[in-house]
Amino acid sequence: MTETEPTHIAVEGPVGVGKTSLARRLAEAVNGELVLESPEDNPFLERYYQDPRGTALPTQLCFLMQRLDLLRSLARQEVSHHPVRVVDFLLAKDDLFAQVTLDSDEYRLYRQICDELDRNVRPPDLVIYLQAPVEVLRERIAQRGRGYERMMDSVYLQRLSDTYASFFYHYAEAPLLIVNAGEIDWVKRDEDFQQLLAFMRTVRAGRHYFNPLPSAI
Repeated sequence: MTETEPTHIAVEGPVGVGKTSLARRLAEAVNGELVLESPEDNPFLERYYQDPRGTALPTQLCFLMQRLDLLRSLARQEVSHHPVRVVDFLLAKDDLFAQVTLDSDEYRLYRQICDELDRNVRPPDLVIYLQAPVEVLRERIAQRGRGYERMMDSVYLQRLSDTYASFFYHYAEAPLLIVNAGEIDWVKRDEDFQQLLAFMRTVRAGRHYFNPLPSAI
């Protein structure tokens, strides 16, 4: 990596789109440090999928604190021998999920708590936002076989995807690469990953789109 290339890359997108698998491959390709969130450490998550209305607020607040603590910890650490960090989340995603999962009173309380927290963490040098149709998300969720995720219906996934799209339409905190992930598979097809990696390395500022034609896959 040269001094003009990003040293903090965040991969984002809705559930099932392939954030973690892409983050793993990117970290390996750039000899970077891989930093993954751990949803299984949220004690409310499985209960949320069983009872969304009853457990949405504690689930959301637990995720917020986990992600904030992780980013603060990374900021305090000395630079490791890895020149690049690749993470599979943005802190801003918490508000996106809150908009989808909380009712108006819960969201108002959530925002009050957020406003009392010091969330001043460094933004990434590059954000990769993955998009895919809901039917693709459902297929990938089924393939990875997490029982609690199977409770998510298409209405929830569509609302979540729309909220992500709206957020990134206005996003300007870091260079942004928007990837149409519905037609490519960086896990099973190395040529897909290499094409995306080559394009990513051209991004230095602004907003960019990676939308390969089916004939190129």
